[in-house]
Amino acid sequence: MSSALFQIIFNPTSAAELAGMPKDLQLQILGEFRGLPDEVRASGYYGKLQSGVKTLHRYRVGNYRVYFECHDLGVVVHRIFSRNTLKDFFFRNAQMTQDEDDQLAENPEFWAMIDEAATREEVEA
Repeated sequence: MSSALFQIIFNPTSAAELAGMPKDLQLQILGEFRGLPDEVRASGYYGKLQSGVKTLHRYRVGNYRVYFECHDLGVVVHRIFSRNTLKDFFFRNAQMTQDEDDQLAENPEFWAMIDEAATREEVEA
């Protein structure tokens, strides 16, 4: 994938989550996407969650976790969670007995949150 064609696409939910953050944090998160498509494909640095044919990647920026999927033009950001909020999510729904990404990939409530953002996007279109 050519870096010149790279786009960061935020769905309405992730765009609202980003907009609610301080400007310096927004810029930090956006800056983390430099070179991202090549890095995601070449390394195991980013977490990977799979459900059926859908594959999400996760990375951390400070106290936040960004969940995205690769797209022909770049990446689509689905959700941006505060680390503490996501941690609370884990402890409310299950004890962490396996890898964090595996735990999330097996949790239907996580995928419901991801799909909820996609459903909102379709309704607003």
